[in-house]
Amino acid sequence: MGSGSISRGFRGEFRHMQIVPGICETSPVMANQFSIFISRDGGNKKFSSVLAPGQHEGLGKLGDQGISSWNWNLSGQHSTYHAVFPRAWTIYDGEPDPDLKVSCRQISPFIPHNYEDSSLPSAVFVYTLVNTGKERAKVSLLFTWANSIGGNSHLSGGHVNEPFRGEDGVSGVLLHHKTAKGNPPVTFAVAACETQNVNVTVSPCFGLTDQNRVTAKSIWDTMAEDGSFDLGNFNAGSSVPSLPGETHCAAVSASAWVEPHGKCTVAFSLAWSSPKVKFLKGNTYNRRYTKFYGTSERSAAHIVHDSLMNYKWWEEEIEKWQNPILSDDSLPDWYKFTLFNELYFLVSGGTIWIDGHSPARDNQSTMSQNGHNSRIEEPTKIEVTAATVHSKGDVVIEHESCINGFEDANGNGNGLNLDQENSDEENAEGHNPLQLSTLVDQKPDDSEDVGRFLYLEGVEYVMWCTYDVHFYASYALLALFPKIELSIQRDFAKAVLSEDRRKVKFLADGNCGIRKVKGAVPHDLGTHDPWHEMNAYNIHDTSKWKDLNPKFVLQVYRDFAATGDMSFAVDVWPAVCAAMEYMEQFDKDGDGLIENDGFPDQTYDAWTVHGISAYCGCLWLAALEAAAAMALRLGDKPFADKFKNMFSRAKSAFEEKLWNGSYFNYDSGSSSNSRSIQADQLAGQWYVASSGLPSLFDDHKIKSALQKIFDFNVMKVRGGRMGAVNGMHPNGKVDESCMQSREIWTGVTYGVAATMILSGMEEQAFTTAEGIFTSGWSEDGFGYWFQTPEGWTVDGHYRSLIYMRPLAIWSMQWALSLPKAILEAPKINMMDRMLYVPIRASHNDAGIVRKVANKTKCFSNSVFHCAC
Repeated sequence: MGSGSISRGFRGEFRHMQIVPGICETSPVMANQFSIFISRDGGNKKFSSVLAPGQHEGLGKLGDQGISSWNWNLSGQHSTYHAVFPRAWTIYDGEPDPDLKVSCRQISPFIPHNYEDSSLPSAVFVYTLVNTGKERAKVSLLFTWANSIGGNSHLSGGHVNEPFRGEDGVSGVLLHHKTAKGNPPVTFAVAACETQNVNVTVSPCFGLTDQNRVTAKSIWDTMAEDGSFDLGNFNAGSSVPSLPGETHCAAVSASAWVEPHGKCTVAFSLAWSSPKVKFLKGNTYNRRYTKFYGTSERSAAHIVHDSLMNYKWWEEEIEKWQNPILSDDSLPDWYKFTLFNELYFLVSGGTIWIDGHSPARDNQSTMSQNGHNSRIEEPTKIEVTAATVHSKGDVVIEHESCINGFEDANGNGNGLNLDQENSDEENAEGHNPLQLSTLVDQKPDDSEDVGRFLYLEGVEYVMWCTYDVHFYASYALLALFPKIELSIQRDFAKAVLSEDRRKVKFLADGNCGIRKVKGAVPHDLGTHDPWHEMNAYNIHDTSKWKDLNPKFVLQVYRDFAATGDMSFAVDVWPAVCAAMEYMEQFDKDGDGLIENDGFPDQTYDAWTVHGISAYCGCLWLAALEAAAAMALRLGDKPFADKFKNMFSRAKSAFEEKLWNGSYFNYDSGSSSNSRSIQADQLAGQWYVASSGLPSLFDDHKIKSALQKIFDFNVMKVRGGRMGAVNGMHPNGKVDESCMQSREIWTGVTYGVAATMILSGMEEQAFTTAEGIFTSGWSEDGFGYWFQTPEGWTVDGHYRSLIYMRPLAIWSMQWALSLPKAILEAPKINMMDRMLYVPIRASHNDAGIVRKVANKTKCFSNSVFHCAC
């Protein structure tokens, strides 16, 4: 995760290369292939083929010397592909040799709660060869790789290949790629592991035209004749840099004899090192894996070695994680496979994972000198600015001008205006949202620092950590990599308290506004300069959106409740208060309930809302409840009482104006779609139920609304085989008022299914979610495997492939097995007098927060009006 990504299709093609941030080269690089060569005793029977069926689209015939000269004769009729991410299996049953069964097991180090191996840019391919014939067979497998990061990058020139022999029999080729446009260089490593029965040889550099000394045709002919290359190739040294327009490729061969009715295993690995990630506007960071392997591009050789040494342990850890779900007979098979396979996005979704918080320095790698023992300890400086201990023994949360990542590379504010730190006297007189009589451990815990993480909204919507969508996708991170989830929430908490007054023109209305308003949760963390220039989205002014701030509060509380991380709660509480205070301006009539402003001011950014809306209103009710619960657990009773009172008034107004006896109307306006049935109308209820909070409404209202959604939005659309359409008129016709009302959103459907599970409607939940599997993943569907789009229409038109929101399927698993911390969270009664519930210290916060004051204060020097 976060080190660049390369996807592999079910036919065996390597494609969707995302090495440079924000750029996805979708077409396959056709020289990147596995091939097989088989000869039987006596040499009477010989077989050879690229292990990919047919002449792929995009295979350019470059003359007889290029890869078109290879044997592309695999029919694929007897071969099958299986995937349970992060592993996949391809079975070649008697192809090309009818007496040889070949399987390729593909493994990536995606291991929940492992923040080291999961950051490695690496994959392993384990071939198992079973000889069902009566003759001994010599089998040679060939792994070829182009010096390319996709597209036409192989033609840019200056690329160098270099053979290497490492420890433990790991040998291969390094391909040093000189990137264009000033992007950091990349080095690939392709290697195989030599054993007692497996011999590894290499052809370190071959080309695709007859102008090359060694051509694609010549290496194929050598393999067909000998099954291996000259051992002297390991001494060839670095190749001459490629000329512009010339392609350098490399090949690694692994050969073994397989006895009659015998079996043999051959392991290859692909790794790459691109230690620095550079964004368009100049900031450069070290990727996460450099914490363990240093910043040299040559670390690719060490990563590929460790991958081949450790892949068996990786598989054991993956099986420990997956087997309890895969062996659960109460879960349908389609759900199990889709649950894991949707996780592809955490690798292929353009993810970036950096080490630390500051831009990279030009430090040299401190790689060990003994070859492969390359994991190193590099000191990481962590700037602690969230809390200052005062002589009075209180901890006053302050927000300085350089809050972990919102300063520019020169230490300047980069257009951001943050609350400045105040003197002790000002704090004593002011109203701070969290002044705890406690001691917070300020010693940086290196084991807790997981760096910073970004993932795209989608490969077509290039914005990092789009927050209204992260609301749906975040269940996957919280369940599997909770420290990353908390890191993202901290980034947004800091962003809430920042301001960027640079002007932006909004495309929808042509008006101008400032880029980032203080108190508003940003739509995203930016595109060209993440963390420093937020809100790359500029269709609407998202400071006026009604869903972002409530979603922030809901996610923060859910994450706090699930992890019990008190230091996290202390860190983000000022931002929670600011986010809630900011929203009060949208309560026009003082009933405690926010109103929408007659434009698409929420995640459905083409679907206009008038007055009170089911979606945003429900989120607001839930945010009030979550904020009250969090205030209660932090000992901030004034804020708890404030949010509780607002909740009581807002709930009455919401039900009075939107409940129609069977569901909540889309909005309180008078438009033709105001009575539409919105699939996502209970998004707030989904979150409170996921967080162990009391339900927002009476149980019969929740179940009635969900049943209405199931009967209309799900079952009236192709018999429930497509998911839940976003909008449906009460007459059973799809709401065609805009593009998004008539779409079926994959992630929203999963969220609706999770809400049903939490409400005791499991049968309806799995039927609802199965529609996404049927349309997106099954053989009868549209074939979106590992490219799940944002949504599709009833007639099958899709929008935005490889999208973040479908990760919401993990909210279903969350609902099926709520964490113990959620189930045991302190209970509150929102409708009666709120009682103080003391925090129950757990092993997670013991020693960090020793005592919490019963009384807190509001913001000092705040730009927001204090209503306490």
